[in-house]
Formats: sequence, structure tokens, C-alpha cells
Amino acid sequence: MSFRNLPLTLSQKIASCSLLKVISGLNNFDQQSVTRIAKAAGLGGADLIDVACDPHLVRLAIKASGLPICVSSVEPELFVEAVRAGASMIEIGNFDSFYPQGRFFNAREVLDLAIQSKKLIKDIPLSVTVPHLLPLDQQAQLAIDLVDVGADIIQTEGSVKATPKNPGVLGLIEKAAPTLAAVQTIFKSFSECQIEVPLICASGLSEATVGMAFASGASGVGVGSVVNRLDSELEMIAMVKNLRTAIDASDRVLNETF
Repeated sequence: MSFRNLPLTLSQKIASCSLLKVISGLNNFDQQSVTRIAKAAGLGGADLIDVACDPHLVRLAIKASGLPICVSSVEPELFVEAVRAGASMIEIGNFDSFYPQGRFFNAREVLDLAIQSKKLIKDIPLSVTVPHLLPLDQQAQLAIDLVDVGADIIQTEGSVKATPKNPGVLGLIEKAAPTLAAVQTIFKSFSECQIEVPLICASGLSEATVGMAFASGASGVGVGSVVNRLDSELEMIAMVKNLRTAIDASDRVLNETF
């Protein structure tokens, strides 16, 4: 894995299975919004911020948060300038924002994007999202194929597919179920194939379910709307702190259990 170019603190969080990534949105190019989210992430205790693939947004997010930056896109050629601006990681996906537009990504397309990205950016870790619309067995196979072509991190998604039927915590669990199922399925396949590549569980998670992601085999979690749809910066900071607390608590439980 190409972690030699990652900040040490980020590598340690991945290794200890406690990474918290805050996602501002692949199609969110609003500078004020990204700055607010980045600042809240930094003050709240996040480890990584995921922003749209734009050099100016990278610089804004670094300044506002003091944290490493991941840039997301489905256009590999855009990664070059973003990395020059200071991005520490590149990511293909998350695809959730494309589904309402009727834009879907198949396995071959995602593999091609990964290959193109690796050719352009050789020394920066590449994270790739596995489309949740694929059946779980196909998600697992795509994850294995992505590792074969050089992906350093695999990310799951699923909130668009989830339709919670209950309020409260039960509804939050229902919302997270697709991405949790994907992580567990891919983690099992990786274990069987002796693949040691980190998994980031993203999309539809909350403070009630981030612990489940780590119990399912994730090395990190990615959260977006649970933070970035809040009305004020103070609310965002509080939510990130709550997520950090939940992750740290789940880490203690897992360590005590195993």
C-alpha cells in the first residue's frame, strides 16, 4: 500500500481502525460551505476531509482544518492539479450524488477509472468506491479486482438504496445497513484471499452506527450528510465530536473483546 506519502497520524488511524473522514461532497464546489465543513471537521476531531477535486478547495480545506485532504472525482485527469495543491489522497467516487441524475457506474467503468488514476498519480494513495447497486458478491469481486490494479483503499456506499421504515435508532440502523453489509462481505472476501487493504465504510452512517462499521471490518468511516446538512458550524462541530466519541468508544470495546 502506498502509505509512505501519507501523514503519519493518518497512517496510524488507518492501522488502528479508527479513521474518521468527513465528506463535504463530490459535487459541492461552494467555497463557503466547504470551508465551514472543513473547519468543523478540524475542530471536532476528524482525521481526514474529503472534498471535490478542485485545487482551490484543497487549499481552502487545508487552511480551515489543518487536516490531510482527500479529493474525490470520476475524472482522473483532475487529480493532477489537486495533488499539486496539497491533496494527500485521491478517490474515485462516492457515487451517491450521481444516482438521482440517472448516472450509474458498472464494474468495468470503475476498474478503468482506477487504472487511469494510477497511471496519472503513482505515489499518492488511491481510494476507490465500490458501487452499491451491484449485488454483494459482485461488489466483493470488484473490490478484489481493484486491489489487483493498484487501489490502496476500498470504500463502500449504500444510503441511496436504503429506505428506513422506522424512526429513531432503528431507522438509523436501517439507513446504514447496505454499506455495513458491503463492508462485511468485502472484508470476508479479503480475509479469504489474504488481502490486507483497508476498508472505509461510508454513506448513511451516524453516531449510532459508526461502531458497527468497525465491528464489520472497516478501518475507517466516512460521514457526509450527517454533518454537512446541519445549519450551523457549532452543530457541525458538535456532531463531529459525537462521532469521534462513538468511534473511540467502539475501539475500546473491540480491544477489550478481542
